[in-house]
Amino acid sequence: MVKKIDSIAVNYIDEGEGDIILLLHGWGANITLYAGMIGVLARHHRVIALDMPGFGKTPEPPEPWCVDDYVNFVVRFMASFRASKISVVVHSFGGRVFFKMNARERLPFAIEKVVLIDSAGILPKKSFRQKVSLRCYKIGRAVMSTRVLHFLYPDAVEDMRRKRGSADYNNATPTMRATLVKVVNEDLEPLMHLVKCPALLIWGDRDTATPLSDAKRMEELIPDAGLVVCEGAGHFSFAEQAPKVHGALEAFFNVSRESVPEVLT
Repeated sequence: MVKKIDSIAVNYIDEGEGDIILLLHGWGANITLYAGMIGVLARHHRVIALDMPGFGKTPEPPEPWCVDDYVNFVVRFMASFRASKISVVVHSFGGRVFFKMNARERLPFAIEKVVLIDSAGILPKKSFRQKVSLRCYKIGRAVMSTRVLHFLYPDAVEDMRRKRGSADYNNATPTMRATLVKVVNEDLEPLMHLVKCPALLIWGDRDTATPLSDAKRMEELIPDAGLVVCEGAGHFSFAEQAPKVHGALEAFFNVSRESVPEVLT
């Protein structure tokens, strides 16, 4: 399905019937990656999932966006369905959008529940070695950007960026690279205590992108939160341990069990 929001043709799916669950995907992903999870949720709920601008089949934003820009877009998208209440399931980058959306004083809908799967939002603390490396990179970039050296070595700065950049950064277009820089440098930890609805955290204990320590910190900050750990899983725990994750989702949304599965803290 396609719906135009702010002149952007949004690719989305709308499956199932019942109370609405909004799914927000991770960075570099798209809704097809979550098909299994969507299928489970859609058995008893109406699931709405969109490719956010710059991902999947939805075009890039017209300029580099920050998290607030994505929040504005998602709110307008969901307002078009005229829902008075929703639950939210997020993965990775989708968590950033949720935390800032939840912090808004006025939304066109109430948020009843949230599931945070390997969610982003906590700014990692840099080690001394990382700080030194970053400082050296900035000095090198400044030197190589001077007129003479840029003329002699026009690709030097881009080569330096490529060596330092993550796969997500290197694989992105210029607009999405600038967007990624804006997104990852924002610490959303101060907003986490504002999550007042019941929250289920699902995490891979081998997640290196958003480590398990992030989940434990979120569990401390969110008043009504429980953590389910997927042992042996990484950042895509919902795919690596699908049966466990699906069972946790069914229990949390009161589909097949009366209580949330065993919480590990």
